[in-house]
Amino acid sequence: MKTNTQVLIIGGGPVGMSMAAELRYQGIDCILIEKTDGVVRDPKVSTVGYRSMEFCRRWGISDSIRNAGWNKNHTLDVAWVTSVGEHEIFRVNLPSYAERPQPNYAPETEQVCPQHWFAPEFLKYIGIYPQGIVKLNSELQEFYQSDSGIVASIKNLETGETETIEAKYMVAADGARAQIRKQCGIDAIQYHDTQTFQSVVFQAPELASQLGDKNAMVFFLVNPTIQEPLRAVDGKGQYRLILKPKENGEIHDAYDAIKAAISIDTPVEIISNLPWRLTHRVAKHFRKGNIFFIGDCAHTLSPSGGFGMNTGIGDAVDLGWKLAATIKGWGGENLLDTYEIERRPIAVQNLEAANANLQRTQKRSIPPEIASNSPKGEAIRKQMAEGMEKSGVKKEFDAPGVHLGLRYSSPIVIPDGIPSNNSQQWTQSSYPGCRAPHAWLNEGLSTLDLFGHGFTLMCFNSNSNSRIEELTKICHQKQIPLTIHHIDNQAIAKLYERTFVLVRPDGHVAWRGNEIPQDVEIMIDKVRGALD
Repeated sequence: MKTNTQVLIIGGGPVGMSMAAELRYQGIDCILIEKTDGVVRDPKVSTVGYRSMEFCRRWGISDSIRNAGWNKNHTLDVAWVTSVGEHEIFRVNLPSYAERPQPNYAPETEQVCPQHWFAPEFLKYIGIYPQGIVKLNSELQEFYQSDSGIVASIKNLETGETETIEAKYMVAADGARAQIRKQCGIDAIQYHDTQTFQSVVFQAPELASQLGDKNAMVFFLVNPTIQEPLRAVDGKGQYRLILKPKENGEIHDAYDAIKAAISIDTPVEIISNLPWRLTHRVAKHFRKGNIFFIGDCAHTLSPSGGFGMNTGIGDAVDLGWKLAATIKGWGGENLLDTYEIERRPIAVQNLEAANANLQRTQKRSIPPEIASNSPKGEAIRKQMAEGMEKSGVKKEFDAPGVHLGLRYSSPIVIPDGIPSNNSQQWTQSSYPGCRAPHAWLNEGLSTLDLFGHGFTLMCFNSNSNSRIEELTKICHQKQIPLTIHHIDNQAIAKLYERTFVLVRPDGHVAWRGNEIPQDVEIMIDKVRGALD
């Protein structure tokens, strides 16, 4: 049997699902191949970041993610303890979702949503084949590139039957093993040493009530035996404990490890106890011909800070609109080259940010007396707390700048002077390459809701401008989707900084200025990737 599609996606994790969601949103035919039955039995993802939630809003599923199961009254605090239920050293107080005010820089807050809740919401949106996009229990057997695109052999793992899928493009979202990328001959650069960890997932249904107001979402264990996190997975009694294996490489007994981490006598049921390897790698290239690499296939980074999945979802949206523009015929011949140009530096940047969070924990000196009830133990804990306050550990758990502050520098972005580069204090900016600023136009309608399917020209305090008509005419001739919004709001005009701001389908600024340029055709050809 032979099937034709425009884009073939391999891998149905959160990033592969996001790729399918973006392509469906853009009206592009695609098929996603996932070798499992779609049921997540070992949830690895916990927090959907600000920008990822904005994309979920774009796809119409942000409310579903927010209501997937996490109790909005559950604490989001992070506590450093000698063991859970023993001495508390330091606490970052973070309001629960019920208490948290809406930030002025985003229409969505981040959201705790483990993968076993996250995946079903995407499956509802994109659907299971043949009515939907996803082929479950299916595996890529082999593939090759031809002049016309990709030819792939797919095996149904339930029936054993194989089929051929022909596609113009293939997107590899097959995870950290990156088998497709490796078959394409693309290596990854290792930025830091590989480490081995152990993950223990367990149920402790009474622990939260036993802790009372000492409960937290994340406990960082600080004692000579364990210096790793214990995290609430679903807020309903499921937890994940991360450990370093024994010196000989063997994993710890799960019950012994939990006993060392929790000083309270509480019922426990083990779900899984597995080793895993942490690598810090970014592929040398994110593309080979008509095959593209996204998510863990393209980059692997420390989970410290929760940037990994969110970086991958950013890949999917950047690549998604560019594939759509190319397939529909209005994207320039160089547009797809900018996927790697834009996303690879972001992967490296986020890898280093995550590693800095990891190193902050691993380099901390742990005196053996830290858990003692003696005056010396109390003094050590106080000194450590003061150091943590000064070092700004809260940045790891409240980092909107990492999620929202990225700026693309590429051939399809027209720079405007020298950008502000204050890494200590992120603020929204309309500088080209940045995510366009969020502001409420009215109740429930964000400026970000105006962007998505084509270019959007934001006009502030402008009178009739003949060049707007010229821009509109050129876009119509070239079949480039363009929407124009005249916004009479001084506060939003100040936020956007220029009279005219041209925004790409992914919500990033392509160009801005106080006048539409005379060479308007050159401008639009540049931002759609039609010029070198």
